[in-house]
Amino acid sequence: MPDTETTVAVLGTGIMGLPMAANLAAAGLTVQAWNRTRDKAEPLEDKGCTVAATPAEAVAGADFVLTMLSDGQAVHDVVETTRGAVPAGAVWLQTSTVGPEWTTRLAGLAADLDLRFVDAPVLGTRKPAEDGTLVVLASGPDDLRERCAPVFDAVGGRTMWIGPAGAGSRLKLAANAWVLALTNGTAESIALAQALGVDPKLFLEAISGGALDVPYAHLKGGAMIDGEFPLAFAARHAAKDARLVLDAAGGEVDLAGTRAALAHLDAAIAAGHGDEDMATLVYGLAGGLEGPSSR
Repeated sequence: MPDTETTVAVLGTGIMGLPMAANLAAAGLTVQAWNRTRDKAEPLEDKGCTVAATPAEAVAGADFVLTMLSDGQAVHDVVETTRGAVPAGAVWLQTSTVGPEWTTRLAGLAADLDLRFVDAPVLGTRKPAEDGTLVVLASGPDDLRERCAPVFDAVGGRTMWIGPAGAGSRLKLAANAWVLALTNGTAESIALAQALGVDPKLFLEAISGGALDVPYAHLKGGAMIDGEFPLAFAARHAAKDARLVLDAAGGEVDLAGTRAALAHLDAAIAAGHGDEDMATLVYGLAGGLEGPSSR
């Protein structure tokens, strides 16, 4: 069972890391958190967490180091600063989406720092992170499964152990390709319905309750129709993930859905929507989307 004798250093307390750290503390673990912008981590003090001034301070005495940062370079640079401070033998839970190439590099850094390495990206965005219902795609040494369970159970509703380190990141990219294609497909159907003079809400009603229904389509589609985009996952991060998917696929698979999503995300980002939710990719479609006030 989790207890305050187990210390978890959480490096990165943005839209995902903040609720993950809060859930770890709520589960009875000692949490030492750090974020590059300190004020984003400070709400954790009310949750019983210690907010550290530096990554090195956060990892002092930690049993686990959990990273949730924007990309592979950021993860590498932050963990590198803990050299000499992070305890040898601690378990590094790398939950950021960084792709296979960076996962290999980070595993090498872990070995250099004498850390046990678990590649553990998560499925889910802000709400599942807040609810502690993320799906953890863990991969790493079998002998760490029981040791990691209290941490993963605190942040997720389900943990899948995939195989050796790196397998989790590869599965995450496959899942991300589906999310990107689904978001983009929803945007295309909504924009097309509107262009054809059909109320796009009727599209969501038509798929509701049948074999074609997907709750995610209603969540993102409703946001697109209303023109209101509560931030769950930023468009610029979704574009980064799309590039990771395409890079990993190379020339083996024609991921037209991912390429279309990336093109629309890039257009939306260029129009100033990069820090808004990825559903704003609808504004990247040719002709854009009429605002709700125009209907």
